[in-house]
Amino acid sequence: MTTFDMGADLRVRRMGFGAMRLPAREIRGPANDRGTGLAVLRRAVELGVNHIDTAAFYFRGGLTANGMIREALHPYADDLVIATKVGPRREPDDPMPTGQLAADALRREVERNLRELGLDRLDLVYLRPGGGLDAPGGEPVAERFEVLAALREEGLIRHLGVSHVDAAQLAEARAVAPVAAVQNRFDVTRPADVELLRTCERDGIAYVPYFPLGGFGVPDDARLKAVAARHGATTAQVLLAGLLALSPVTLAIPGTSSLKHLEENIAAGELELTPEDLRELQA
Repeated sequence: MTTFDMGADLRVRRMGFGAMRLPAREIRGPANDRGTGLAVLRRAVELGVNHIDTAAFYFRGGLTANGMIREALHPYADDLVIATKVGPRREPDDPMPTGQLAADALRREVERNLRELGLDRLDLVYLRPGGGLDAPGGEPVAERFEVLAALREEGLIRHLGVSHVDAAQLAEARAVAPVAAVQNRFDVTRPADVELLRTCERDGIAYVPYFPLGGFGVPDDARLKAVAARHGATTAQVLLAGLLALSPVTLAIPGTSSLKHLEENIAAGELELTPEDLRELQA
């Protein structure tokens, strides 16, 4: 499994794990089985994953992604990188975030992540402005990013990132403090964000797509099926391998609460797509 040096000093394997689906498979669905989630986390690390993406607002009832990560993996391996996100506001009864935290609430959210994960310092914290899945942009980020930059200076955060941003917001954040990673919606069948990806590639910034498998189920796409058939792979594996083939700065963080799907996802890191495959997927 190939690696990337995030922030120049955190070497992560490019196939990681996203924790969003650990508490529940569906936004309004029931909570998952806790024991299965713990087993998935432990197996992910056994398979070589050392980059886990989480957030304090990933929960269903009393089952939280952060709590499961701590229970399954603490004390953490020295090379394990845990990334989290702050910005969205989600109350206990909300099925998903319904608003944004003000700048003065971000410290408390960072401290909440530290407490839930059992850490003294967070490896990477993304600021996620905006809400929902609308196109990013249209609001300033400097004031809130300055809060995170101050926490970085205090030693509570190692590296900073931004999520669900456009080029102007990325530039605004970088004027405040270094940005080690960008997390935007992207998959190889819908490369709308390719210019921002090229900016990240030029400047050595990790590009970490959320919803790398389409978000709400793997797309029913003839291009995916054709490439998958040629390689004897699943369409999900083709999506993940395609991300890794697009650029050396892309990192995949597929999430699952299934051991079977976890192993399929990790195996996609060994699938080598050809330039012709990529052209067909993006046609």
